[in-house]
Amino acid sequence: MAEHLPNPMASRFRGYLPVVVDVETAGFNAKTDALLEVAMVIMDMDERGMLTPGPSMSANIEPFEGANLEQSALDFTGIDPDDPARDAQDEQTALAAMFKSIRKAMKVKGCKRAILVGHNAHFDLGFINAAIERHDMKGSPFHPFSCFDTATLAGLALGHTVLARSCKLADIDFDNKAAHSALYDTEKTAELFALIVNQWNRMGGWEWAERKHMKQERYSLEDED
Repeated sequence: MAEHLPNPMASRFRGYLPVVVDVETAGFNAKTDALLEVAMVIMDMDERGMLTPGPSMSANIEPFEGANLEQSALDFTGIDPDDPARDAQDEQTALAAMFKSIRKAMKVKGCKRAILVGHNAHFDLGFINAAIERHDMKGSPFHPFSCFDTATLAGLALGHTVLARSCKLADIDFDNKAAHSALYDTEKTAELFALIVNQWNRMGGWEWAERKHMKQERYSLEDED
């Protein structure tokens, strides 16, 4: 009988589930400036330990009461917070729904916590943590201060830290006109993170998954005998 093997994600990244996050905001100060868009991609992993982007989710966010809106930031992103077509949600409702999906994925993959992955990740984590604090939200799946930064990883692996340039160096299609949409940037960051981690694996950087895969194949052959 074949051995039941745990999801490989449970033994990778300290048992944390990588969730790629991007936020669009009305400034740089997480405490005072409005959160306007949030997008997340939950990462998947196959039996060989190779990452792929999994399910994505996104929401347009209503500025919290008293939030600062820097016009220069709005001009840069092209977001009109008052546009009714945005169908915006309050930040607590949007984040609670996303956190529920993340916790469900953690359970399936056997992970004890999620870890935020972002391009200049501490910026995104800062805005997520500020929203959590504003609403006294309990049970955030994310580690409160650890994160994976693809700007740093891309600087190491590709020699560049800008998302668009890093993607092009990695042969990942990148449309500059679509950039600064939280969902688009999150999806591209997820592709970039997967590419860098998988290249490390191919170079022999993480052997656990390959050993487990070979063991699983051996048991499968024994079942056929």
